[in-house]
Amino acid sequence: MINITNTGGAVTFDVRAVPRSSRSEIVGEHDGALKIRLASPPVDGAANAELVKLLAKHFGVSKSDVEIVAGETSKSKRIKIANLSQSRFEELIK
Repeated sequence: MINITNTGGAVTFDVRAVPRSSRSEIVGEHDGALKIRLASPPVDGAANAELVKLLAKHFGVSKSDVEIVAGETSKSKRIKIANLSQSRFEELIK
């Protein structure tokens, strides 16, 4: 199960990013985090930019609502998405 924190109209959760995959996609849950494959390499922030774009599109929010709170240079990241409820998050992740 994904560890989700709901604070003030925003959802915070952990992500396990796998860069240099064949395509960008949300895979599912892995050790309490949302596992995401990214086609971009982890060079010059390309993978982080692709992660933000993918999450914004999947959850129907703007890219400015998606923030990498921790782990910008790590495969394990903490993501905060504003204007998203926990129930909507859980609905879209299934």
